[in-house]
Amino acid sequence: MTVALFTAFIIKHFICDFPLQRGYQFRNKWRYGHPGGLLHAGIHATGTLFVIAWISAPAGIIAAAADGIIHYHIDWVKSGLNHRLQLTHEQNGFWVLLGVDQMLHYLTYVVIVALTVP
Repeated sequence: MTVALFTAFIIKHFICDFPLQRGYQFRNKWRYGHPGGLLHAGIHATGTLFVIAWISAPAGIIAAAADGIIHYHIDWVKSGLNHRLQLTHEQNGFWVLLGVDQMLHYLTYVVIVALTVP
């Protein structure tokens, strides 16, 4: 079950972070509390709810809330650094921050899976 759950999180993350993320979300995540960043985190939280709710609805709600809050703050820090440092996709720092961002999101899923699977 652990492998299946983690696989579901990887698929969920791809769908929420790439096909469902629009420029409005991406451009505004560095502004704390901006609706674009909140929408993006909410999409991730909803995805997490769908991944976990089939195991346990209460666990799904808790995991969704935790993922939404954590995801929001990881993205806010990364986007804020990109904005302050004026990094573009042509600079190594941009890719390092993106890699750290993705790693932290996946580590969040590791913790959620570890706390969910008996």
